[in-house]
Amino acid sequence: MSLQYETEEALAARLVEVRRNLHREPELSNEEFRTTEKLRGWLSEAGIRILELPLKTGLIAEVGQGSDSIVAIRCDIDALPIEEQTGLPYASTIPGKMHACGHDFHSAVILGAALLLKKREHELPGKVRILFQPAEETGHGAEEVLASGGLDGVQAIFGLHNSPELPTGAFGTRTGPLTAGVDRFEITVKGVGAHAATPENGVDTIVTAAQIITMLQTVVSRLNNTQEPVVLSVTRINGGFTWNVLPEKVELEGTVRTYNEEIRRSIPEQMTRIIEGIAAAAGAEAKLHWYPGPPATVNHGEWADFTKAAAAQAGYEVHDIPPQMGGEDFAYYLQQIPGAFVNIGTGPNHALHHPQFDVDEAALLPAAEYFAALAEQALAKLKQQA
Repeated sequence: MSLQYETEEALAARLVEVRRNLHREPELSNEEFRTTEKLRGWLSEAGIRILELPLKTGLIAEVGQGSDSIVAIRCDIDALPIEEQTGLPYASTIPGKMHACGHDFHSAVILGAALLLKKREHELPGKVRILFQPAEETGHGAEEVLASGGLDGVQAIFGLHNSPELPTGAFGTRTGPLTAGVDRFEITVKGVGAHAATPENGVDTIVTAAQIITMLQTVVSRLNNTQEPVVLSVTRINGGFTWNVLPEKVELEGTVRTYNEEIRRSIPEQMTRIIEGIAAAAGAEAKLHWYPGPPATVNHGEWADFTKAAAAQAGYEVHDIPPQMGGEDFAYYLQQIPGAFVNIGTGPNHALHHPQFDVDEAALLPAAEYFAALAEQALAKLKQQA
């Protein structure tokens, strides 16, 4: 598929082709080999240089010259383990896998921005690193990219997510936390199995687990500042094999979402006190297993304002949106590099991660043009500040 184009209309059509091509062949986190090769081929065809980095999947390309000013624009490339139900002619051809979060849209947008930047390469006042990141859905792909050294020297970074909550032509971001810190937990409750007719002969893990689930909500309602948003959800209960036996073990799983890093660090200890205390009162044992994910995505005020000004200039309807409880591993970049994460309207449609999710492809070209302009304007800003 050639990406040569002469007009905006031709580029818009090419980006639709790219997005649909990626949509047909989704790949899960850390398995994006075919996706990476497609992107590598399209970038190479356009004469865009690709950095040699120790990344198993994903890649970073570069446009521009010099090293005084370097900015990065980022998209994610992985899909989800979801069976697609859209019925679209370009629906996933891979059973049980789907671009249900719009990462195919993100990839086409940033590829389009790379093509536009290449056309103006000799006019750019610095370099733009163009990041196609793997494994966002696992919450740890960004850490692999940072460890690769591919963002060394970058002075500002920008990323996007499509938003079915915003209409096409709308843009949203904010200063401060935009998405939440995302942590996963598992709880193992061990007791003594018994016949359901004689519970006194055992230690009931079902009752103990039920009390733990109820009391864990006090982490939100009683143990933390009510002005600071916290969500604690138990999402899986696994215990027992039949109707007349009290099981020896029950497993619980769930997630905690926070914006405040200090609160986030305190929650495992709060949960442990509740879990172990209730278990001890019942004569059982319980253990918390904590799996930290990405922290909150905290936009830098200067760059968040910059993205909004550039969006207004590009003709977007600009919104200052509230923080979201979803997670995003772009947060790791913002811990080390100033920048901002933004939402591009592609709706209304089914929610993210829905098997009938789709995007309005009319949003592709404007978003590509926006990110190309944003990168160039950010380079000019950095040059002025130097």
